[in-house]
Amino acid sequence: MSGNAVITGTTHGIGLVTSRELAKAGYTVVMLCRNLKAASKVREDILARVPGADIRTIHCDLASLASVRESAQEVKSSLGRIDLLINNAGRVSMRQRVSRDGFELTFATNHLGPFLLTQQLLDRMAERSRIVTVSSRIHYQGTHDLEAASGKQRRYDARAAYARSKLANVMHTFALARRLAATQITVNCLHPGVVASNLLPRWLRLVKPLISPNIVDVERGARTTLYLALSNEASGVSGRYFDENQKPQVASAEANDVTLQEALWEASERWVMPG
Repeated sequence: MSGNAVITGTTHGIGLVTSRELAKAGYTVVMLCRNLKAASKVREDILARVPGADIRTIHCDLASLASVRESAQEVKSSLGRIDLLINNAGRVSMRQRVSRDGFELTFATNHLGPFLLTQQLLDRMAERSRIVTVSSRIHYQGTHDLEAASGKQRRYDARAAYARSKLANVMHTFALARRLAATQITVNCLHPGVVASNLLPRWLRLVKPLISPNIVDVERGARTTLYLALSNEASGVSGRYFDENQKPQVASAEANDVTLQEALWEASERWVMPG
């Protein structure tokens, strides 16, 4: 197997494992990372395990729309086509913060950045390419709130902000899959399991058992991403939400609401427009 894979958030956790396994599968891996120094170390570690692999690093701060545009252009200048796009990166802000573009920071990083990146790279997607987005089971607890996402909320709740951003990931997946239904490009999202990591904020460590009964390591946490990216079984499957056991599940009622999906899409398009 060979091709070109673009993945965000590879400096730790399941993104690192996913990048390594894609390199083993013969892909040219382009890692989009906010911290290039850390990304360079990951690149060296992968090359030590997969000699001769083609691993590239590009700076990308998903919270900055300008940075996303710049990184997308750099990707397009270096790759003729894209076979895999994996929106893996994510974060949660423990206090109320806005991005440099004025949006709630968690939402900006987890949804608006990946939304814009995906839109920017669509014209380079190969005929049978796959788009995979790492969401979370916490999306079931998320609510569609464009006012809060735009940074105008009065009261901030980190857990609610994270759930809202993960709900947006699922809604974006379903809306994009519908738009690409006439093509052979597939679009899916997933819950990776609650992955053991000391990088998680304290509140998320506390609610781990509420999101998933089992805590998994990063190797297992990457399984569903890799299944959707590489397996023959997932070929042709699109517009689905998968759990940590590589099984399709019914997403939340809000995630499946086409009217809400379209409202989010229209707002996202408007918000990411230059100027």
